Amino acid sequence: MSRHGQNHATPPHLVNYRANIWALRKLGVHKIIATAAVGSLSSNFRLGELVLLDQFLDFTKNRPQTYYEGGEQGVLHVDMTEPYCSTVRQSIMGASEHLGFAVKNGACYVCTEGPRFETPAEIRMFQRLGADLVGMTSVPEVVLARELGMCYASIGMVTNEAAGIATHPLTHAEVMESMKKLGVKVAQLIQTTLELWTPGQNCLCASANGEVGKF
Repeated sequence: MSRHGQNHATPPHLVNYRANIWALRKLGVHKIIATAAVGSLSSNFRLGELVLLDQFLDFTKNRPQTYYEGGEQGVLHVDMTEPYCSTVRQSIMGASEHLGFAVKNGACYVCTEGPRFETPAEIRMFQRLGADLVGMTSVPEVVLARELGMCYASIGMVTNEAAGIATHPLTHAEVMESMKKLGVKVAQLIQTTLELWTPGQNCLCASANGEVGKF
């Protein structure tokens, strides 16, 4: 599923994340492997590398964050101690070893509202808060998946250095060019993960919405 639609026509702050995740759940999906173009805030993560996210900071502003908005829907204070499913991440790591691909397991992702890039001052703030990577799409996607009892993992593709770190102006064209180079590799990684993993959810993701008892 392409979040942004054909020809990247939908900006990140206008993606209908709730509809996308709901549609996958209605189709019977229980595990999601997402991809995300990310900017690096740290020398530990370099251009062209693949990284599995394990935590996030949410700096979005105007996005619906939940399926449970009170009334008949009820309210769910979903546990996000482990936002990105460690079991699916381990499956991806197993696939990377099988393919001989280098994948780093663990990074804190800060999600911004977009569609603009961040200012150098914002990047310095995110660094002080412990963020490693920056992007515009993982939240609320990861939260919504958890609310529906789905496993969710995200492969970050480091496509650029963030503002104030890069020595040149940031452009969307630069990001898209980097994604092209990484796309084939990521497709192989996802395909091999699907071939290697076992059915079922051997984690706590499926029970995350147990207190409302709807799924």
